[in-house]
Order: sequence, then structure tokens, then C-alpha cells
Amino acid sequence: MGFFDLPFIAKIRRNHGLEHATIHILGKHHAQLSIVGHSDWHGFTLYGNVDTVEVKQAVEEALYRMRRGESHLAVHPRCGTVLATTGILAGLSAMVAIGLDSRSDQSRFRWGSLPAAILAATGAVIVAQPLGLTLQKYYTTSDYPSNLEIKQITVKSNSNLVIHRIETSQ
Repeated sequence: MGFFDLPFIAKIRRNHGLEHATIHILGKHHAQLSIVGHSDWHGFTLYGNVDTVEVKQAVEEALYRMRRGESHLAVHPRCGTVLATTGILAGLSAMVAIGLDSRSDQSRFRWGSLPAAILAATGAVIVAQPLGLTLQKYYTTSDYPSNLEIKQITVKSNSNLVIHRIETSQ
């Protein structure tokens, strides 16, 4: 059994996949959807101004569709996995580009290295999108909901933000 198959990790991955599927479905109904999600082993939380009835319907539809094999719903292009992959690769590639420049004094910032650093970071950003999606697919989400069930959906609201907590059982 690998790390990603450990029971508590598998629960997080299933909830993360359901979170993404829910956001995909909500996004079909709201062209300008602005929402953030966070998954854990007990479920997931959605932060955004969306009606509770719509969230409930989207979660139920997401689980239904995932159970019927729509695995693509578990991967989302705006996931934190893609953002983290992009940041790490861009930062490391810029550091390497600057570090490889031996033309300048080691004690000063190498302004002459800046074009190479920008080019390296840009290349890393281009590579990061498909890599981040692949990391999601195989490591940070699961497209197989197994015995995942929706336990309850609660809502907290203030004047600026609506927070939905979707609790699951597995």
C-alpha cells in the first residue's frame, strides 16, 4: 500500500475529487463563478456566494456523475495543485537560470541574468499547467468516489461571503 492509498489520504483525495466535480457543475450554471474550495478527510468547504439549494444539487449531481465514470470532473484547472506546481517550477527555474550565470560577481544580484530567469520561469509556467493537472489526476484527487456519501450540508453567511460545509461519510 502506497502513501496515497492510506485510508485517511484516500478520504481526502475522494473529497477533493468531489469538490472539483461540484465546482465544475456550479461553473456550468454561473459563467462568472468565483469560488474557492478546501477538502479534508471529513468533507470539503466552499467559499463563495452561491445559493445553498444550488450547492446541494451540484454536490448530488457531481457524486452521481462520478459514480457513472465521469472521471474528468475530479480534475480542475484552477486547483491549488496547479498553482503550487506553477509557483515551485517558476521559482526554481528562475533560481537555476540566475545560478548558472557565471559572468557576474557572486555577491551582487545579477541583473544580466534577468532575461534568462524570465525566460526560464515562463517556460516553467507553460510546463506547469499540464504537469499540475497530471499530479491532480494521479495524486491529489480521486475520480473514484467508492462508498462516499453526502452526510450534510451546512451554511454560514455574512454580508461578504457564503461558506458551505459539505460533510461526507465513507
